[in-house]
Amino acid sequence: MSEIWSAEYTAAKGDVSLYMYRKHHGAPAAADPRPVLFLVHGSSFSGPSGFDLRVPGRDDYSLMDEFARRGYDVWTLDHEGYGRSGATAGNSPISEGVKDLIAGMEVVARETGQDACFFYGQSSGALRVACFAAAQPDRVKRVVLDAFVWTGEGAPTLIERAKLLDRWRATNTRPVDREFFHSIFNRDQPGTSEDAVPDALADAELALCSEVPTGTYVDMCANLPVVDPLDVTCPVMILRGEHDGIATEDDLAAFLRLLPNQDKQFSIIAGQAHVAPLGLNRQRFWHVMDGFFQMPARLDPYEQEDRQKIEQRRRAGGRT
Repeated sequence: MSEIWSAEYTAAKGDVSLYMYRKHHGAPAAADPRPVLFLVHGSSFSGPSGFDLRVPGRDDYSLMDEFARRGYDVWTLDHEGYGRSGATAGNSPISEGVKDLIAGMEVVARETGQDACFFYGQSSGALRVACFAAAQPDRVKRVVLDAFVWTGEGAPTLIERAKLLDRWRATNTRPVDREFFHSIFNRDQPGTSEDAVPDALADAELALCSEVPTGTYVDMCANLPVVDPLDVTCPVMILRGEHDGIATEDDLAAFLRLLPNQDKQFSIIAGQAHVAPLGLNRQRFWHVMDGFFQMPARLDPYEQEDRQKIEQRRRAGGRT
């Protein structure tokens, strides 16, 4: 069986250099193109740290390896101010994350010959992906929004985070340390991840930086909603851990209900908290995400009619 192949790339967003990382089961070959899966990280740690994590004594925590073995060409990117990417004087809000993805997709298209991808976004990464899908609909085949939030109404985590909003607004970066990485896994429901995971994540991320941008925190505490569901026209799965405090089920269900494309799903993973790729039940998360991406095409006679309605809505700016 061939080994997992990997490579590093650089995307340019103006003067900002953005780090990109790619994994593939065996070296890529033009004669055997794989569907591209673009993984988008959240507010507090970079792409490879979260999606290609190495946990001592375990070999099954890399989401990139798992989906490479499942036949995908897997990419991730460090957003501005995170990991190995460059930074400006700004705070890297959701809107800048969209620009990062536009720059990243230029590299993906050049290297793979594919202009459209499957996307997975985690937490504020899901907000970045949703906004990208609204702005660049032709580049998104299907999208999984994990630990997503729409209005934020009633979300326990955001209610607590908003108490420090003045702090997030006063500076463009916030410190992260080992205690903080442990808090990510303990704030919702202790016991939903293995004990070694927070330290493994802290080891990976603190080797790169000791602070991250505040932009997504400000957006999630003060500027929601940042995306209109009527503008997201691709097939969507909303994925939620049972114990995730970043949004309520009602908030997510309301967003789902307004999505114009009826190819949509809402999946709740029992026993999971906020970070699905690193939870005890991550294999169940892999299963539902892979199933959504591999869903067979529609065969009913109304598909073309539905596509036309969605296209009309898109051309009207999200309204018909």
